Amino acid sequence: MKNKLRPVGRITQSRPTIEGAGVRLRRALGYSDVPLFDPFLMLDDFGSANPDDYLAGFPWHPHRGIETVTYMLEGEFEHGDSLGNRGLLRSGDVQWMTAGGGIIHQEMPKKYEGVMRGFQLWVNLPSSKKMMEPRYRGIEKKDILETEIAKGVRAKLISGKLNGRTGTVKDLVVPIEYFDFFLEPGTSYIHETRKEWNAFCYVIEGTGLFGKEERAVSGGHLVHFENGENIRVITKKEPLRFLFASGPRIGEPVAWGGPIVMNTQEELELAFAELNEGTFLKGSKNSAPASRVSGSFYRK
Repeated sequence: MKNKLRPVGRITQSRPTIEGAGVRLRRALGYSDVPLFDPFLMLDDFGSANPDDYLAGFPWHPHRGIETVTYMLEGEFEHGDSLGNRGLLRSGDVQWMTAGGGIIHQEMPKKYEGVMRGFQLWVNLPSSKKMMEPRYRGIEKKDILETEIAKGVRAKLISGKLNGRTGTVKDLVVPIEYFDFFLEPGTSYIHETRKEWNAFCYVIEGTGLFGKEERAVSGGHLVHFENGENIRVITKKEPLRFLFASGPRIGEPVAWGGPIVMNTQEELELAFAELNEGTFLKGSKNSAPASRVSGSFYRK
């Protein structure tokens, strides 16, 4: 079994940055990590006990060519988009948004007593789906499957299959696995993976020993694994909570400009030109005016 374990490829610490209209967060993976994490583009860890760090939020902004997955641990976000969706993302909820050919939305945090914390994962779309009809799915905490995987191991199954159980979010464009694991102290767990898929873990809290080499990884650090069949995680004297994500590599060129990810620079420039001209929204359900968005918003 040991020679089937995935070796640890890289361990990195999340980096502080500011996004949106002034939200302080930590970026676990981003632009500089492409194409190592294919099909994953970005993972942001946002949270603070100080409302001044997050209340400015993420006002109206566009997306194209990606899916965004927002997972709230604690707190509330008010969501609105050009498809006409409106609602509140609460503690434990998930928001899965497929931008496709174009969507405009806003995510505005509400003041929260205690530590507000959540994560946003960006998943790339293959070229054949870059301009698909956008769609939005809001999943409440009560509908997310949580199950005991083994002695001392529990997991919330957001998407993908685990021990014969299927996660709550189905019918994905890119069929990623996305789980929230909880390990009790003194636990050894081996998680079976598809050996041809990319895989990483992001530690939310606690410390664990990861991979074939049993590398110690603590909260706020991300572990990227090399190819192999299984991932081993061991805990000693403290509990561990971590996100696990795995998905098939798309293997296509990436042209990335802020919230828009295409395959070529020409496609990227066209998207921003359409945004400035007011012709950005393509889906038949889209109705919000692109004029709500500042032309320079999120352009990097």
